[in-house]
Amino acid sequence: MNTRESDFWNERSGPRIAPEFFGDIVATAADMALVVAESGRIISVTTNPLNSGLGRIEHWEGRDVREFLAPDSVQKVENQLVAVLRNLANRPDAIEVNHQDGAYWDFPVRYTLHPTGRDGRVLMLGRDMRPLAELQQRLVKAQLALEKDYENQRQHETRYRVLMAQVADAVVMVDAGTGRITDINPPAARALNGTTQSLVGTAFTQCFEGRRRAEFIDALSAASSRGAAIPEKATLRDGGGAVSIRAHLFRNGGERTLLCRIEAPELAPSNGDETAEQAVAVLAATQDGLVCTSRTGAIEQVNDAFLAMVGAGTPSQVEDRDFADFLVRGTIDMKVLTDRDRPRIFATRLRAESGMDLPVEITVADLPDGGHGFLLRDAAGGSGLRANSNEALLPDSGSQTQATGLVGSVPLRDIVASMTDVIEKQCIEAAIDLTNNNRVAAAEMLGLSRQSLYVKLRKYDLLTRDDG
Repeated sequence: MNTRESDFWNERSGPRIAPEFFGDIVATAADMALVVAESGRIISVTTNPLNSGLGRIEHWEGRDVREFLAPDSVQKVENQLVAVLRNLANRPDAIEVNHQDGAYWDFPVRYTLHPTGRDGRVLMLGRDMRPLAELQQRLVKAQLALEKDYENQRQHETRYRVLMAQVADAVVMVDAGTGRITDINPPAARALNGTTQSLVGTAFTQCFEGRRRAEFIDALSAASSRGAAIPEKATLRDGGGAVSIRAHLFRNGGERTLLCRIEAPELAPSNGDETAEQAVAVLAATQDGLVCTSRTGAIEQVNDAFLAMVGAGTPSQVEDRDFADFLVRGTIDMKVLTDRDRPRIFATRLRAESGMDLPVEITVADLPDGGHGFLLRDAAGGSGLRANSNEALLPDSGSQTQATGLVGSVPLRDIVASMTDVIEKQCIEAAIDLTNNNRVAAAEMLGLSRQSLYVKLRKYDLLTRDDG
């Protein structure tokens, strides 16, 4: 059946549109339309009246389109103009460019270019890409927030695991609904004659004589409601003896959980004398120098490695002397090492009895009597004390520890300058990667203008990234 509509669309030369209506159709079909000559001069400009965010750009007419393109977009437009006019088959269907017009116009537009058949003129139909850029930015922010939540969760999980492994009390986590063990630490596993792997998931009542699951869990819950000072008595299987269980009931993600602490005379922690003796023996035999000082800084105890570092024959030659005498900067280094906010690893130089200097890395620990313990590592052949060069100042991760470790061996202005450049470059690279090389979104994420971002990209040689 032929109708007026079918005749309209089936005309061999295409639908006939009156000239007075063609402009309005183009204006509403795209956010903006430019008619550009082969030289790049803008002949006419049309904007979509429904998109008020574009503003007024009538002043573009008669000027070169390159004046309103970001530096990274000029070559894209030139190549596409040539490809359209020469009817090249391998040209891209669309290109995304970034416009700029002073301080009032700076955002991406996706263009499709079409030949008009008149005097080398090309019609550029553009779609405003700001909503997509904003959506990408929100997606990046959501991803960063999610990664932060994951990192916090991992930190809490690590702290929980370390606490369960290191606490001396026998602690068991029991699901109050099922009565099964959800977690157990090594002292509790030994008390129940098992291992942490074999006991997790088993019924807590099977570890005790003559106790039924429901009654036992109810008794522990009741004891928890009465207070932790009133323990529940139980007898271990296989002649393990009587124990006291102090329970605390709490909710974990909506599930009720019992924190049970098992107490028995034989479970009391040892005094640790044997462990302390082993630790002293290890520190005495280590290849790192060990120095223990009094509250005033006088040397009380050293190991053989420290004697070898300073060239002393016996401990009596260095004992009762001030440890600051063996540091090149003396009391200055000593004040840094004993300060509450001291660095974790401090790089300095040790002065031997012969007068020669030895680069060392020092770690400090506070002793119970108010003194300090110093562990010194020879950094002459390693990477601890770096040479005085800008390249040596560049850390792998820009960490504060690596920067503070260079204090004293490198001028402060060199440390600050190199660390600032490294951190700035890493932040720009991260923003470019997160936004998939969208320069507009990256500039907004970093709080920079487009011009400032391009200056920094050129400074760090980052403009060689693929624009696609």
